[in-house]
Amino acid sequence: MAIEPGDLCGGCLCGAIRYRTPLPKLTPTLCHCASCRRAAGAHAVGLFTVDRERTVIEGQVTEFQSSAKVVRGFCGRCGSALTYLHADWPADLSFTIATLDDPSWIAPVDHTWMADAAGWDIPSDGLPQFLHDRPP
Repeated sequence: MAIEPGDLCGGCLCGAIRYRTPLPKLTPTLCHCASCRRAAGAHAVGLFTVDRERTVIEGQVTEFQSSAKVVRGFCGRCGSALTYLHADWPADLSFTIATLDDPSWIAPVDHTWMADAAGWDIPSDGLPQFLHDRPP
């Protein structure tokens, strides 16, 4: 995979899937919705969104339609949660921040879907918190 200056690289736990993508087009978030929590097995999922057409993925991503408009991608071998694709935004593709080779490259700027957060999940990092999605 050829890497260009400014590209972000990452992959799954077992190495069967690798990706290269440009910098995010939207600010990264920590999502606390029930669907993200269950898909990742974590209290929140860090996500960053990029231009889908400028992303290169090597390896076979297994897809699961988690709701009427959402398809999530993961490694069928090791189970790493990798991508999120929403039908209303077909040009966008979101990746889980934790799958970056260096997750410190992308820092979340807020918390979304706090209405779905577990009762003990009370962020204390000072970042803005939204009950649902970010305001337009």
